[in-house]
Amino acid sequence: MSPFRFVIVGCGRMGQAHSARLASHPDAVLVGFFDPDIAAASKLRDEFAPNAVVAGSLDDLFRLDADAVVIGTPTTAHREQVEAAASRGWHVLCEKPLAENRTSIDALCELAAKHDGQHFQLGYQRRFWTPYSRMKSEIESGEHGHVQAVVSVSSERWQQTIAGTWRDDPGINFGGFLGDAGSHKIDMLFYVTGLSPESVFAISSRVGSTVEILTSVTGTFSNGASLTMSQTGNANSFCEELFVHCERADLILRDGRLWLGRDNQQTPIETPADEYGVESVRNPVSGFLDLLCGRAENVAPFECARPVFELTAAILESVSTKTLVEGLAAG
Repeated sequence: MSPFRFVIVGCGRMGQAHSARLASHPDAVLVGFFDPDIAAASKLRDEFAPNAVVAGSLDDLFRLDADAVVIGTPTTAHREQVEAAASRGWHVLCEKPLAENRTSIDALCELAAKHDGQHFQLGYQRRFWTPYSRMKSEIESGEHGHVQAVVSVSSERWQQTIAGTWRDDPGINFGGFLGDAGSHKIDMLFYVTGLSPESVFAISSRVGSTVEILTSVTGTFSNGASLTMSQTGNANSFCEELFVHCERADLILRDGRLWLGRDNQQTPIETPADEYGVESVRNPVSGFLDLLCGRAENVAPFECARPVFELTAAILESVSTKTLVEGLAAG
């Protein structure tokens, strides 16, 4: 099988990460780059694919002979770019969030559903990391009983990096830290537990930015389990924890390590190395190529954007109205 020919749209931080992965993968070859900052596109071309084309415009890029595109642009550009790629018959790997509003998310999910033979995947990388998939399988096994409580804690030095970028623009970055980096953690609530939220109450602060930076959430899932979530977007270090309390055991994912809590003790559940410190064999690019080559299913379809957006919107509604927002599972 010939390598899949890829183009990159958006040559910032994520464009660079995906380009590095594609350049080192035997099933891919990079043939084109586009970014409004021509220098950024040229830099990636020179570093990863000297024979590739740096397109002068998006129209020029979409005229190239290619099989797939990786989209790493600001959220509000995704819909137009995904639609253009779909019309060319290209496969699409798109960075999260999929889009900035419900209408565009629905339109892109419907587009993906009706394009037989084309694949559309979101860049929710934790769906490819072994500790999370192992946590999911432990819960699905039923061995530990029903989920009774979920606690998600996330802190990151994020606000300190967004000044002058689209991430500090509420017209583009829906939800601020909650909607951008925090969307990964929201997605894990659904992916790992299989539950749907029923109600949420939230408070939030922008602490000098124009988008949400600090957000605290309490709520319930449709099975009656409690939800607690804290997102700190101006921390001084990275920390990520997901605690799932089941009837007969606790499952704790702390900075990439999975633990089992039982009888007042915590013991590690060994899993292969992932992207916390060590580049994983499984990431959105390798997972996408596995999908294209028929080696795996799509574990991050566009559809997973819908519940993430709905919960984010409900949290922001609660922040705005200072009230409990109910009926999410029914909606």
